[in-house]
Amino acid sequence: MPGLIRRSDIDEVRARTNIADIVGDFVTLKSAGVGSMKGLCPFHEERSPSFHVRPQAGLYHCFGCNEGGDVFSFLQKMDHVSFAEAVERLAARLGYELHYEDGGQASDHGNRARLLAANAAAEKFFQAQLATPAAQIGRDFLGARGFDAAAAQHFGIGFAPKSFNALGDALKKQGFTPEELTASGLLSTGDRGNAYDRFRGRLIWPIRDITGQTVGFGARKLLSDDDDKGPKYLNTPETPVYHKSQVLYGLDLARRDIAKGKQVVVVEGYTDVMACHLAGVTTAVATCGTSFGVDHIKVIRRVLGDVDNADTAGTGEVVFTFDPDEAGQKAASRAFQEEQRFAAQTFVAVAPDNLDPSDLRTQRGDEAVRKLIADRKPMFEFMIRRVLTGHDLETVEGRVAALRAAAPVVAGIRDRSLSDGYVRNLAGWLGMDPAEVGRAVRAVKSARPTTSTPVPAEGEAEAPVAEVRLLDLPTDVETRMERDAFLVILQRPQAIGRELLERAVTVRMRNSILDVVRDGVATAIEYWDRPDWVARVSEAVPSRFAGLVAQLGVAPIPETREANLDKYARAQVADLVAVDLARRKTDLQGASQRAAAEGDVDRARRIQVEIAALEIERRKLRAG
Repeated sequence: MPGLIRRSDIDEVRARTNIADIVGDFVTLKSAGVGSMKGLCPFHEERSPSFHVRPQAGLYHCFGCNEGGDVFSFLQKMDHVSFAEAVERLAARLGYELHYEDGGQASDHGNRARLLAANAAAEKFFQAQLATPAAQIGRDFLGARGFDAAAAQHFGIGFAPKSFNALGDALKKQGFTPEELTASGLLSTGDRGNAYDRFRGRLIWPIRDITGQTVGFGARKLLSDDDDKGPKYLNTPETPVYHKSQVLYGLDLARRDIAKGKQVVVVEGYTDVMACHLAGVTTAVATCGTSFGVDHIKVIRRVLGDVDNADTAGTGEVVFTFDPDEAGQKAASRAFQEEQRFAAQTFVAVAPDNLDPSDLRTQRGDEAVRKLIADRKPMFEFMIRRVLTGHDLETVEGRVAALRAAAPVVAGIRDRSLSDGYVRNLAGWLGMDPAEVGRAVRAVKSARPTTSTPVPAEGEAEAPVAEVRLLDLPTDVETRMERDAFLVILQRPQAIGRELLERAVTVRMRNSILDVVRDGVATAIEYWDRPDWVARVSEAVPSRFAGLVAQLGVAPIPETREANLDKYARAQVADLVAVDLARRKTDLQGASQRAAAEGDVDRARRIQVEIAALEIERRKLRAG
């Protein structure tokens, strides 16, 4: 059994991996100055980006929730894997062979990595089965909907034979255990404890995470109810690698176009995603056997780069398509309830004759699908008009009832400008005075309860000592100079060099917080040229200061020109040392004057020698 991964291999994988590429699989990153990138944090919900990545340093940090670390910790947190698994996944991505020490704790191959491998093997098995005679029913299903062999291959579609053990037997021959296949959701367990294939006689869609790894499957019944008494659609159950509330079908194919075009189209089924993509709407995704919820919104916002600020608010689009049946109407209501979690504009697309995208493409072609999205309507307008359709607007009673029903919809719009606009629109649709409609909307708002901040109960345990953060630093000139010096010390130590770094850590900081950071740098200085430099400094400071070190390791550096960055870094640290030299020289000159006044010639002479040494050091520093 392999033991611990060699430290040298860990360092090599870290050095070879561009953290921006890995983070970019989950977050849309934009430039935030020289050597810095930022995006919406994947670890907490936010409307303005506070998540920073420093590719050169190999670090990330969120200034909102204080999560931070290197590429390994990022994968650990995002994919819920162990440290060893994170290293192994990145090594595999690089094609780098890892070496293990004997006698150490073996890395955990039995969980996530094995389940993903089982899913990958199952996907190949299903795809091969689609070409067999038994899968003719599946090929007919696809062909009737306008999906040819190339489309099936593009989306990885396969077929599960009508057998209780075909998949299980095939994968066991490849070395997978029944326990692994059950844990991955590929096998189910009967009442007597016997394991059997979960998917049988069904068309299979691989469900992939944002990085393209197959984490589960969706299966559509093809046989009659007499031959298959199961549900029409059957998905992989919740597993260590598949969480249906956090996965969107098609996102692996759509994510780059979503980020580029600032639009995502949310449809209801796998064939709808296929139809949209093949028609040219390559930003379509779908939920996987569950309703659209908060976790899906978080995923979309990260990929869309859904930022809420004055410059970019409202530039992105989220377009929902809903089936005309009762389930589709419920989905529309749920989407409306979550609408204001987006900074992007939200729309609804409803096809003529209430066809879903798949049927629309089959009956009317690709252009009709593209037109469906082009003719989208704002979400608020869609919901208000939907409410109005249930009332007779030809009568006074009907209009009053419609106002009462629609007022809560308008009252739920938090954006004041939008709310005022829809008050006017609603008045026009109802043929009423806008003032009357406005009063009805305000009445609904005033009747809603307000939330209050809970008061801590008596006797509660005292809160732990708060972590120190970058925002805690004062903004005076001296502190800013010291802060900027530590930005470059942590982010560009190679530009500064060992000699100047060692001199800098002898400088006593005027700011007591940064003096703690200085002590950490001094303790860890032997690692100054290592990829884990910032992590070493973080380990060397008290725990409440570790977050500050991480923030200093990724915060934007004031210099905005790449060509000047190394020169700027060295100059910042040189200035820090120069100020310290000047301060010490002033102190020594005062001491020399006092010694001379007291007649202590020898002491005055020794002080002058020290002053001369400081002057030599100052000139050497200026010479660079």
